[in-house]
Amino acid sequence: MGAKQVMRRNKVAIMNGLLDCDPIAFLEKCRDHGLVTSRGFCNLRRLCGGDARGAVIELMDCIMNEGDGACDAFLKLLPAEDFKDLHPHRCTDAPLEDGRRRKQVRRNPLEAVPCRSEPKDDVYRLSRRPIGLLLILNNENFLARPQRSGTERDVQRLAETYGGLGFRVLMCKDQTRDQMTRLLRRFASLADPSQLRELGVAEWSGTGFADLQGAPEHGDAFFCAVLSHGEQSGVYGVDGQLLSVNAMLGIFKATPQSPLVGKPKCFLIQACRGTPLQGGVPSGDLQTDGFEPLSVPLEADFLVAFATVEGYASVRHVREGSWFIQSLCKQLQEACLRGEDMLAALVHVNDEVSQKEVGLQPGRGKQMPEVRFTLRKRLVLAPATP
Repeated sequence: MGAKQVMRRNKVAIMNGLLDCDPIAFLEKCRDHGLVTSRGFCNLRRLCGGDARGAVIELMDCIMNEGDGACDAFLKLLPAEDFKDLHPHRCTDAPLEDGRRRKQVRRNPLEAVPCRSEPKDDVYRLSRRPIGLLLILNNENFLARPQRSGTERDVQRLAETYGGLGFRVLMCKDQTRDQMTRLLRRFASLADPSQLRELGVAEWSGTGFADLQGAPEHGDAFFCAVLSHGEQSGVYGVDGQLLSVNAMLGIFKATPQSPLVGKPKCFLIQACRGTPLQGGVPSGDLQTDGFEPLSVPLEADFLVAFATVEGYASVRHVREGSWFIQSLCKQLQEACLRGEDMLAALVHVNDEVSQKEVGLQPGRGKQMPEVRFTLRKRLVLAPATP
């Protein structure tokens, strides 16, 4: 029996044994022997702080995904005094002549543990490197609408934030409605990544955007940030044609062929959802991203974060970027360091943006972001290790 099969067969018993020991000490041992990276150790240790059981399950799943070699090394690190006779070939339980078994001969204690249902893992697994993709659709220059000055600040902040979280960041600028639709369909499947260069996709290099470097892969999560003007039924392409958010989500609807089934798909919409500001008018260097009700999608694993509630405008500073995107990046970085999930970060965004004011008179112009989701698990991002 291979080491991986031994781990799978004895998973519950190994988990309970490690919980009875010192999980943190065992994590340190796994890190020191190269079974987990420093970043993986930090993530698991953070989980141990509030959910030791979940951390141990995640550790064992990661090890088993690496195959027999990693599983064998893992088994050898288990405390000998607590995991005696782990390997099946050490078990002895020969039958007596009358069919009874020798009571004094001890069976493998791990094999004797009855099967129990394991707790459901409530965190999306983000174990690939890079973790996934962030696609930025940045519409700045329109044929018949005002230029979205300041959007480049949002693009840079998003790229720096998600790049630092271990995502591969890609960007397309000034797309018509049909170009956005075509691009999203390509990213929903990545069946022919060679066409992405033709569509004008650029890649974040750490200091700026350059030509796409190699074919992108989905990884464990997909984010799409749409920075554009918007109205009741959707977001504008630079040609003035509307693309509904429902249509965007429909492109990523789960199918048997979809590589994103069961993985989080998050959309960040920096666009207006109506004309008026909440209780005020623009002032000075503030502009609006001059959208209507989006019904909650029935498909699972979606998150849609809007810059504002339906019926109102969103605020963007022509030099400093939008309230929503700038706050999101700040709160996401801070929430990750605290081990909080994406929804917790967005609650902080709601609070911070809701406190901002247009102009000097309180209450004249406000903004309230909105989040809708069908996520089934917690989406926990963490800073990437060098």
